[in-house]
Amino acid sequence: MNRTSFLQWLPVAVFAFVLFTPLRTPVLGGIQRGLLATGLWKAELPALVGARTAPASSSASGSVYPHHLPLATLDGQRTTLSALHGKVVFVNLWASWCPPCVAEMPGIHALYQKLDPQKVAFVMISLDQNPARAQALLKRQGYTFPVYFPAGPLAPPFDSNSIPSTIILGPDGQVAARHDGMADYDTPEFKAALESLAQ
Repeated sequence: MNRTSFLQWLPVAVFAFVLFTPLRTPVLGGIQRGLLATGLWKAELPALVGARTAPASSSASGSVYPHHLPLATLDGQRTTLSALHGKVVFVNLWASWCPPCVAEMPGIHALYQKLDPQKVAFVMISLDQNPARAQALLKRQGYTFPVYFPAGPLAPPFDSNSIPSTIILGPDGQVAARHDGMADYDTPEFKAALESLAQ
């Protein structure tokens, strides 16, 4: 094989190497994160419904929370989504092997650090079959947002066919917004919309 032929096949070999090794997720996630950061990939964030509106029914704050989603924390403690009744909840379905999930996580973490945890809760639901992989990613990247694993079947509206998927719940547990796919949530507008929904 001569040098010209070698140089022509080199990009194909590098692409195949990345695609079929554990480097796939960090490399593709890094490329997608770069597209989000530069604005070349701009997903339309959902408009939050329910901010500053009257309740749909006559039931007040004593109403039953609509989601009893069983979850397990990183250390194996059991909880449910209904424990967050009264807060806006940012739910994100992700996995460590999913490049778009990895790409949007820096933005989600930045947003998490800017919001009042007394008003807005983050529920990052890992769909990894092996929890150690999710934990390794969190440790490597230094993410501190709360991560959970499903402790039962994912009922609507959390049973998405694709990841990443993000569901925003109002303080009453009603779905205020949903977005399937990668997005950059760390924007002043989205932060303000979550804060408005929390009031």
